[in-house]
Amino acid sequence: MVAWSEYMQTAKSRGALALELFVVESLPGGTAADVKANLPDHLAYQRTLEERNILVLAGPLSDASGKEMQGAGLIVYRATSMDEAQKLAENDPMHKSGARSFTLRKWLVNEGSLNISIGLSTGRVSLD
Repeated sequence: MVAWSEYMQTAKSRGALALELFVVESLPGGTAADVKANLPDHLAYQRTLEERNILVLAGPLSDASGKEMQGAGLIVYRATSMDEAQKLAENDPMHKSGARSFTLRKWLVNEGSLNISIGLSTGRVSLD
């Protein structure tokens, strides 16, 4: 195994982005009613994190076939440390209430691309 900091330095030295993010896999921990009851507060929490530029991406996951929703979700945070990311996940109303449980991991983003289109006169934004 390689230490995380050593791996990051190696990635950077070979020209990779080496952007450290934190990924939360959120799984049902209670009943569907528990999830539904906490949904408004969860969404408000996510919006607050997005406004603070902490929330990168979030949304539900399908099952392995891609045909059914399994109740799992994925949340990606910008944070300064694993401890900070842990607190962000713990403070999510879904996790705080026990309606969902989570696992947290660091993610080193090295490659890929995003396409953003901004209509200057229309104000429309799209992300591909």
